[in-house]
Amino acid sequence: MNSALALLLQAAPEAHEPQLIDVDHTVFIQLGIFLILMLVLNKFLWKPYLRVRTERVARVDGYREEADAQQRLARADAALAEARRVGAGERAVARAEAHTREQTLLAEATAATQRKLAEARARLAAVVQAERKKLEADSSEVAMAAARKILGREVGA
Repeated sequence: MNSALALLLQAAPEAHEPQLIDVDHTVFIQLGIFLILMLVLNKFLWKPYLRVRTERVARVDGYREEADAQQRLARADAALAEARRVGAGERAVARAEAHTREQTLLAEATAATQRKLAEARARLAAVVQAERKKLEADSSEVAMAAARKILGREVGA
């Protein structure tokens, strides 16, 4: 490294042609100016540029994610509306079937009840008829017995 520094510090050989680059102590001044300029530009230009660019990328990504979320939400809303529509149709069909089934069951129950009621009325009428015959047969005996008791003697038919 010392030899490289020594080479830099040596005066350039004199040539009869003009040289493209003259290496002398101004190189260090130029290097210093370059480094100071780099630090200043890094602080006031490069870092703010990177910060703005990062924010912009984050905003764009956020907008893209928000748009994707809105699209997913719209698809979910559409699917939900479709499911509600299908559900409402199925519910209407089920209600119609249930109403038809209810009417059928009510008609069957009413018919069965009417049959049982008719059978019960027929049995009741038969029992009443039989009891009336018994009462008619017994009424003459009861009447004769009551007349015997009231009159105190034998009554003829």
